[in-house]
Amino acid sequence: QVQFVESGGGLVQPGGSLRLSCTVSGIFFRAYNMAWYRQAPGKQRELVATITAMSSGTTTHYPDSVKGRFTISRDNARNAVWLQMNTLQVEDAAVYYCHAPSRDYDPWGPGTQVAVSS
Repeated sequence: QVQFVESGGGLVQPGGSLRLSCTVSGIFFRAYNMAWYRQAPGKQRELVATITAMSSGTTTHYPDSVKGRFTISRDNARNAVWLQMNTLQVEDAAVYYCHAPSRDYDPWGPGTQVAVSS
């Protein structure tokens, strides 16, 4: 079955960094764009990074809220996608999820909690 499993979250001080990891199974990983999302308490899920499938070169996209601070990457040989988060801010605190945007019918993983506090 399809599984997205996130890890790497934790508590970090403002200005700190974290690297989130996600392993994916049950899909032909290299054929799909991948994305990281986040959801803070009481808020809707928000897209924070996307990376295209590598069939014609890899491109990435970020909303202005994280551009220049977050970097998404992938390794098709390992069915894995990462999110490097630098200069974290209190507003970045949320549960972070990875998923394939075109497969929103697949179950979501448990996510990984990111807390930013001094």
